[in-house]
Amino acid sequence: MNDGQSAGTNTPPLYIVSGGAGGVGAEVARLVLTQFEGVDVPLIVVPNVRDPAQLTRVVAEAEATNGTILHTLMEPELRRDLVRKARERHVYEIDLVGSVLSRLATVLGREPVGKAGLYQQRRSAYFERLEAIEYAMQHDDGARLSDLNDAEIVLVGISRVGKTPLSMYLAVLGWKVANVPLVKEVALPQALLEVDRRRVIGLIVDAEQIAARRRWRQRRFGVSMGQMYVAPEGAEEEVEWARRLFRRHGWATVNLTNKSIEEGADEIIALVTRWFRHDGARAHPI
Repeated sequence: MNDGQSAGTNTPPLYIVSGGAGGVGAEVARLVLTQFEGVDVPLIVVPNVRDPAQLTRVVAEAEATNGTILHTLMEPELRRDLVRKARERHVYEIDLVGSVLSRLATVLGREPVGKAGLYQQRRSAYFERLEAIEYAMQHDDGARLSDLNDAEIVLVGISRVGKTPLSMYLAVLGWKVANVPLVKEVALPQALLEVDRRRVIGLIVDAEQIAARRRWRQRRFGVSMGQMYVAPEGAEEEVEWARRLFRRHGWATVNLTNKSIEEGADEIIALVTRWFRHDGARAHPI
């Protein structure tokens, strides 16, 4: 079984006519043809069908080759036109979606939108989200800085501001997010300084909450990080240092104090989207 007319076979071809990429029709055809052993049926995919002239050409070709048309056209007018032209030329056509759409319209009590490519769009969006989640996991806590420029958003902040959970939440929404921890005694990585500053978001949480989170973590894991790490005055000093750092590098600041992850994510998305919309660039290609 091949895609396209193959030499050495006299089996009439099967034309997959679609308003989209034709992947669904082709897969259905391959699935069914596995039940016919020893038969080599050429599959000819005719994608992105948008006007009647395309239908006229494929019907004429199917007539000339004694082929069969299997179609997944979602647009009602195109589907009816193909059925009519095929009948006029005595070409056998198989409608994979027409009867299903009609039955579901009755069951659901609403009309289908009649747009091609929606399944592929949703499938593509699903895999893009998986890719974003994988990226966030691989670039958590300063990991893999060598390809930091691929990130759509880079979150920076001192310990316990909530970089990781916020990164994961944004990734579920489809954003490729990296996060980089800030430590006073450690110089900023060069890769971070090379990222477009509009994509870098500095996270701030009030010192009291930072200290409380650190004390809880220390008790939970039984590992001491030192008295200044959990003391309010130590946290206050780090928060102020982080604020100065953000201002120096022109990074936007988002204060997450008493905010849910959803609220923080909404604020970050609004910031990044607004900046890139202003200069006509794309903030988020997914």
